[in-house]
Order: sequence, then C-alpha cells, then structure tokens
Amino acid sequence: MALTPTQAAWRKQHREQLLAARTSASAQDRAAWSAFINASLVEALDLQAPCVLGLCWPYRAEFDARPFAARLRARGVRSALPVVRGPGLPLEFRDWWPGVLMDKGVYDIPVPRDTEALLPNVLLVPPVGIDTQGYRLGYGGGYFDRTLAALARKPVCIATAFDLSRIDTLDPQAHDVRMDFVLSESGITQCLPDGFRAINAAQCRVAVQQLLAERAN
Repeated sequence: MALTPTQAAWRKQHREQLLAARTSASAQDRAAWSAFINASLVEALDLQAPCVLGLCWPYRAEFDARPFAARLRARGVRSALPVVRGPGLPLEFRDWWPGVLMDKGVYDIPVPRDTEALLPNVLLVPPVGIDTQGYRLGYGGGYFDRTLAALARKPVCIATAFDLSRIDTLDPQAHDVRMDFVLSESGITQCLPDGFRAINAAQCRVAVQQLLAERAN
C-alpha cells in the first residue's frame, strides 16, 4: 500500500534531517563509530563458507562494510553487492571481491560487472534512520523492502547504523520489513516484535546462527 501524502512528507523531512546529521558529522567521529561497528561484526558474525554476505557500497557517509567482507572472503565466505535492475523490480545481488571490475549503477554507486548472481544468507543494511522496533528509513526507492518481500528465503538482516540515525518510530506500513539486529557504536540490539533487546556479541552470534538454521528450512 502506498504512503499517504502526509506519511511521505514526514519520511522525506526526516530523511533529509538524518542525512544532514550524518554527512555533517566529522570524519574522525564517523571513523571511530565505524571502528566500534566493525569490531562488533568481527565478534558477532562467525560466518563460514558457503555462507554469502550481502553488503552495500558506502554512500553518503555510511558505515563501510567492505573491510569486514574482505576479512570473511579470505576464509571462503563470498560477498555480494546489490544491483538495481529497473524501476519497481527487486534488487539482484552480485558476487563482489576487492579488485573486481565495476560499473556505475544508480546514483553512480559502483556495481560488479557481470559477476554471478548470489542469494545472501546475511545482509548488512546501512539505514538512513532506524526506529525502536527495528524498522529502517531508507532513501525512498523502496528497493530493499521490495527485495526482501520477494525473496523465497529472507536473509538475516542487520542494520549497521550510527546512533544519530535513531528515531522513535517510522510509523511502519505493511511493506516495511523489520531488521533482525542493529549494530551501532553503542552496542548490539536484537529487534523483536515488542522492541529492542540489548545483547552482547556472544548472544548475537548464537541468535544469528539460530535464524540462519530456521530460514534454511
């Protein structure tokens, strides 16, 4: 169901405010926040081959998951970047590794050139905003929600968010898809129907493996 004009205007206003806050933060602050998130990922995601990690090429001062993906790739875990195939279509995830040939995609974001299409088991999603139930505010194209709704097997979805992305509520609609976890510079939270639950890295590692097992069936 489409957003009402009032809902669309509210999301547009908050998207602009949140993007302004993120892009105006100092490079030193963003680097420090990113270091915390990366350390949490290293502790919390003990992924093994043949698992596939989906990630996003960093855009507009987002957390950069590429070093973490490269770390996993060194032990056999493949990684994949999203590619916009056309208006109204789900994203396609293509095999990516450091040094692969890239083309310019939507918003001039680099995408792998003609590599294999993969289905991620775990997906790292950098939101513009994230609310207290784990619903994310994106850039407005609806690509991720449309893609997650279309997949036969939903990946474990982890929002990699700076704390300045927090909002009270997105006023989620039927098409919005809740994240499973949020990793920020202040820690790890699991997103449940009744809200966030703070967990540590060991608890997250167990919860991720449980979800992977459930969604493999």
